[in-house]
Parts: sequence; C-alpha cells; structure tokens
Amino acid sequence: MERLGTGIGWRPEIADAVERMPGIDWVETVAENVCPGHLPESLVRLRERGVTVIPHGVSLGLGGAERPDAGRLAALAERVQALGSPLVTEHIAFVRAGGPLTASPRLEAGHLLPVPRTRDALDVLCENIRIAQDALPVPLAVENIAALISWPGEEMTEGQFLYELADRTGVRLLIDVANLHTNHVNRGEDPAKALAELPLEAIAYVHVAGGFERDGVWHDSHAHPVPQPVLDVLTDLASRVSPPGVLLERDENFPEPAELERELGAIRGALEKGAGERAAAAEEAPSAERTSAQGTSPEAALKEPEASLKEGAAQTGAVTDPARQRLALAQAALLSALVAGTPVPEGFDRVRLGVQARALAGKRADVVAKVAPELPVILGSGYRRSFLAYTHGHPMTDGYRRDALDFAGYLLAEGRLEDARVRAELREWWLERSGPRPRSRRPGVRLARATRRVLLRR
Repeated sequence: MERLGTGIGWRPEIADAVERMPGIDWVETVAENVCPGHLPESLVRLRERGVTVIPHGVSLGLGGAERPDAGRLAALAERVQALGSPLVTEHIAFVRAGGPLTASPRLEAGHLLPVPRTRDALDVLCENIRIAQDALPVPLAVENIAALISWPGEEMTEGQFLYELADRTGVRLLIDVANLHTNHVNRGEDPAKALAELPLEAIAYVHVAGGFERDGVWHDSHAHPVPQPVLDVLTDLASRVSPPGVLLERDENFPEPAELERELGAIRGALEKGAGERAAAAEEAPSAERTSAQGTSPEAALKEPEASLKEGAAQTGAVTDPARQRLALAQAALLSALVAGTPVPEGFDRVRLGVQARALAGKRADVVAKVAPELPVILGSGYRRSFLAYTHGHPMTDGYRRDALDFAGYLLAEGRLEDARVRAELREWWLERSGPRPRSRRPGVRLARATRRVLLRR
C-alpha cells in the first residue's frame, strides 16, 4: 500500500475548510453517511484533485457474536467502489446483541462497545473478519476502540489480542493513539506496553483525536483539541515505526480552520520527534541488528496483503456455534444492563457501568436530534429531558432513525404532551414519516385528509 501521509476526517460541517486546507494528502469519511449514487460534491472535487478518500465503517459490529450481515457488507463494498478507495476500515467492537443466538430481543447500542479479550471472542472475531475480507473489494483495516468499562476474566492484553488477530487473519490495523490514552486513564492500561506488543508492520494508518476527563473518566469525545498525552503516545509510536498515514478526527464542536491546521501541525511535530528518536536509536544499534530490523519495512509488509491473508485463513478454523453462543449471551447481558436496566452482570464495575449507561443515553439523544432535527424544534427545551426519560424503558432496536419515530410515537401514544399545539405538530411530523411513503403536499389531498379526521372524530 502506498503511503497516505497526513489526513483529516471529512465531515460536511468542515467540507469547505478541508478543501482549502494546505498539506492534506487524504481524507476519511464515515461510510454510513455516504450515498454511493449521490456523493457530496466536496468529496468528488477532492477525488478529482487526487486526494485519497477512505470510508470508515461504524455499524458492522465485527466483534459481535453473529456473523457479519451480508447486506451491510455489500453496502460497505459499494461505498468503497464509489469512492475509488484503496482501503476500508472498521472497528474491533460490538454494536448490537441479542437475537436468535440468545432467544432474546435484539438490542442496538448505538455505540462501539469493547470485545472481551478472551479466546472465544478472538475466535469469533477472526472468523468475522475473514468473512468481511472475502466480501470486500479492497484490504480491510480494523481499529482499536476506546472503552469506559473492562470485561472480567480477560485472558490477553490489548497488544497481545491485536497481535494474534493480525497474525491469524492478516488484517491490517488502524491504531488510534487517542484510544490507547483513553484506555490508559479508564482501565489503567499502559500505552507503551500496548505499542511494544503490536505487530507494527501491520499498521495501515493512525487516528489522533481529542477528548476530556471528568471525575477520573476520560471521554473520547472527538470534539476537543488533541491533548499533549495523546501526542506523546503518537511520538512513542513514531519512535518505533513510520506509520503510512496519520489522520486527525473531529466530529463535533468544530473550531476555526486555523485551529485545525494548528492541530495538524502539532501532529506533524510529534511524528518528526518520534522519527528523530527512531533514527537516533538506529544509529546506536549494532549494524547487524540494524540490517535485520530493516529487512521488512512496514511499507513492504503492507504491499503483500494477499500472502498474509491466505496464511491467516489457513490458521483460522471455523468457529463452533457454542463459542458464538457463549459470546452472544455475555454481550447480550452487558448491553441489556446498559440500555434496558437489567441487573449488572457479575464481575463488572457497577459505578463504571452507570457512567457508560448515561453516556449511551446522552449519545442517543444527541444523535436523534441530528437525524431528526425537527424534534428539538417542536419539543423545545423539553426535548432532552423527555428523550432521556424515554430511554429508561425503551432500548434502541433498529437504528437512530427508527428510534426517532418510536420516541415521537411514544409521546403521542402515552399522552405526555399537554400543549395542544406541540401535540399537533409532533403528530403531523410522525404521520409524515411513519407511513410507507411521504404524505402528499397537494392542497386537495391535504383538505381531504383534514376532512376525514374531522369526520372520524364525530
């Protein structure tokens, strides 16, 4: 794979700024937010200028107990082809649980949740990744995630888990240094130890992002400046290997373009510092040792994915259904505790699970407000309070757009809206979107609809 260089996460809110920003070699876009037949004009212009665009998936749930959904894989492949991408990325996480393997309702987290670092989970993840690799037209890279909670009874460190995953499947790694810092604060894991255990030659590129600490918990917000500790982890990584690409992520609270450019400059500075440390270490090493270390560069290793994939596939046998079922039951119990208020599974930190549950509910409220911006307008200042109350007994089962409709339907059905004007506006919004097709705007049809409502009330 060719070197990517320095990139930034493309988001519609900063699209114009990204196009004008100097020194941007590539961009990454959230795959699920792109329609293959109607690419944003900004992305089209970037591609025409020769800027590489990589789709970054968030909904496959490769770490879940079920095999990857064929429809989701096909949709991801369509975006790869539409963007002409040399690579596609996803996460080492589960995003849903329940269903046939557990004989329980399917639940959606709306968030990336950590996979237990156990043999069962690793076996399932390896097979899921092999299925995804076979369905995708370009190489796949998977990202380590940030976590608020730890699974009890884990059998491997993060570095060991990622090393074995790459070794068994040949998958490339997207290393998020901000997530390594997050796990350092939240789970006491040493980023340097994780980097020392990684297969550095498998790194496809690196993510850098900001966050904030509150009450001893680090929140990977992607809405704050990149802090120095995250840059220090990046320097440590660069002192060990020259990453093919590094990308700045920002999803909310977008600053002025000049501030983003300053952050990119700080990232380049951290990389240069690490490269200097790497060069100094190479000079101090005996020549024979240097020759051995230089035998296989990360770039050379990444240019030969097919051999690695074939070797990995040979090592990875079919996963037994009992292993999937054990993982399914564990993930369903955890997710149910987080979003449905069921008892906390044994071995988990109850306080930390409470923090995670509140964070998931808050994220649901924020994302629903984005996918259905009319709801906060109709409900006014009461939107967030009403939605958070709704989440207590109503876990998400089918994505954020369905969640928005279900929330509105719940408010209407339960008679929780005292203001007649608000109730009428919300009812009209819900009717407009809950049917098989949009309601007609033609005056004659609207008059007939209103007349029918009056007659039905008599």
